[in-house]
Amino acid sequence: MARAAWSDDEVEAVRDLARTFFEKEVVPHEDRFVEQGHPDRALYRRAGELGLLCAAIPAEFGGGGGSFAHEAAIVEEQVNAGDGALGMPVHSSIIAPYLYHFGSDELKRRVLPQAASGAMVLSIGMTEPGTGSDLQNIATRAVREGDEYVITGSKIFISNGWLCDGIIIAAKTDPTQGAAGVSLIFAEVGDGTPGFTRGRILSKIGGKGQDTAELFFDGLRVPASNLLGEAEGRGFYQMMQMLAQERLVTAIMAVGMMEKAVALTVEYTKGRQAFGKPLFAMQNTRFELAECATIARVSRTFLDDAIVRHLRGELDIPTAAMAKYWLTDQLGIVVDRCLQLFGGYGYMTEYPISQLYTGARVLRILAGSNEVMKDLVARSL
Repeated sequence: MARAAWSDDEVEAVRDLARTFFEKEVVPHEDRFVEQGHPDRALYRRAGELGLLCAAIPAEFGGGGGSFAHEAAIVEEQVNAGDGALGMPVHSSIIAPYLYHFGSDELKRRVLPQAASGAMVLSIGMTEPGTGSDLQNIATRAVREGDEYVITGSKIFISNGWLCDGIIIAAKTDPTQGAAGVSLIFAEVGDGTPGFTRGRILSKIGGKGQDTAELFFDGLRVPASNLLGEAEGRGFYQMMQMLAQERLVTAIMAVGMMEKAVALTVEYTKGRQAFGKPLFAMQNTRFELAECATIARVSRTFLDDAIVRHLRGELDIPTAAMAKYWLTDQLGIVVDRCLQLFGGYGYMTEYPISQLYTGARVLRILAGSNEVMKDLVARSL
């Protein structure tokens, strides 16, 4: 595949490093990650040693000093290698930017170097049992008491929830103000932290090696200086601002999985014999793959344009929503058609196509459901 317009020699060097890391140090252990329900914590430290964490965070805060292009290349190589366990996109591409853009200088200098080294695993708690994409109606409360916030509530479907040491918590600091009463507060947590409890690792139909957990807060005390932003009530705006990048990361994963599905299916159908000839020689197979390859190419063009826009600071919320919903929808179509060409083998969990099929489904839900994305697009018309 030709080099993307948003890439350069440095980005490609990071890509090569990421490819080697995922193929040699992560993917061989996927079965164990699935069995235990989470990846090995040591892999975050290893990724940190290699410079693969927080690649777009400035060097003065311990990061790689690169751009979102470096993050995009790392995400693409993780998908292409077949790793669905290590929560690096959440850690580096989604949460670290919140801390960098909205955290105090003291918080950034204390936390970001730990995140970049892998000593601290990051997570974010938005979704609650009673609220998904309706973030302005979250129930978790943060009450100011002196120099601390006391946080009470619960979160669900939290990526990196089982391993996290640092979590951004979306909470109501003023329950009378709707969206204007939401704040984001960073908490450093551990299994022994008073007022903090991890629930179970949630069982999912896909991404079984990635730790997704329930989290509970019962009087968790956090320094008031860990508030993101200069005042309370900025959280909803901060989430809306940063969700565009989260949705772009989701789109990157979708296109990477789409391209992987097509490549796997072409390889399989050229080697699989049916009725005395390769499955690929049959017209239906060739037409199906021709269509899937075309969808993947169009999707790649759309995605690359969105990445270029984002690097220029021009990716608006409606376009990010378009990319997220349309590309994840196309992934669902392509991976389903590709799995069909594998026949019974496609239904077997040891075949990567089945893992792509089950892993793809959540992308239409996370980072805001695709129905919410369409509503965001409609508002811009």
